[in-house]
Amino acid sequence: MDEAIQIVNAIKKGQISPIYFLYGEEPYFIDKISDYIGNKVLAEEERDFNQTILYGKDVSIDDIVGNAKRYPMMAEKQVVIVKEAQHLSRTIEQLSAYAENPQQSTVLVVCYKYKKLDKRKKLFKIIKKSGVIFESKKLYENKVADWIRKNLLSRGYTITHKAAVLLVEYLGTDLSKISKELDKLKLALPVQTDITPQHIEEHIGISKDYNNFELKKAIGERDIVKAAKIITYFAHNPKDNPFVLTVTLLNSFFTQLLQYHGLSDHSPKNVASTLGINPYFVNEIQTAARNYPMKKVSAIISSLRELDLKGKGVGTSPMKDADLLKELLYKIV
Repeated sequence: MDEAIQIVNAIKKGQISPIYFLYGEEPYFIDKISDYIGNKVLAEEERDFNQTILYGKDVSIDDIVGNAKRYPMMAEKQVVIVKEAQHLSRTIEQLSAYAENPQQSTVLVVCYKYKKLDKRKKLFKIIKKSGVIFESKKLYENKVADWIRKNLLSRGYTITHKAAVLLVEYLGTDLSKISKELDKLKLALPVQTDITPQHIEEHIGISKDYNNFELKKAIGERDIVKAAKIITYFAHNPKDNPFVLTVTLLNSFFTQLLQYHGLSDHSPKNVASTLGINPYFVNEIQTAARNYPMKKVSAIISSLRELDLKGKGVGTSPMKDADLLKELLYKIV
């Protein structure tokens, strides 16, 4: 994220490179940088004649180079953006010849999503000298809540840790999806609002009391009454709380708990680092470990896998989510 901000800040200062090669597993940052270049490098009246959008599945490297070598019309620069360039993975190295002597009046942006560029190859080394190369790495789940906080802070908002975690639990690590939900909050709430789970429930529709985050916490604490209430709520709202998501999250939780039992160093710092979790969740793991010994955890993981298969209709007739959820809770506690 910091590197993406540095690229944008350089463009703001007029430090514009002739080539931007954006690659990696996380499409969000690639889209943000390419959109910024597309919207800011040229004035609106210059774009009709000097901005070209190409798609990797429809063009060849020769087509890209041909467009890049054109001169701008009544403007200092032209912008050529190649979207979905990963479709050119077999021939992408052929771009090396152009990268060695790029047209200085052209800003070529290559969006190479979901793939890596071999750092040993010629193309990587040349672009690193003549332009900007940016790897958009997928954020680990324990880093996404911090990304949400920084994203909102840059817009004048703050968010409670529980609210950020609730968003991650519900939306996963898809930054584009999370960003859209954050936009809803920004539209609905005034600047300087400290966003809480109550705001998320009101404006995004995620229940602050009945969600997988609270279910996991209740099960870890062996709060059977609370867990049963959440399970009942899920059973009555299956579209918003699909069984497959619940069983997947609980399987991940108990797998982490099994790892915890195998650690010799149970200090919070080591637990968070080894398990790849936010330090916020360490107490939750420690509490659950006291309630579920290793042998029990292993049995629960086995049961969750069986229920996952049942939920998908493997080896049995399809079961309703309500029945699956009841069996899930029974098997765990």
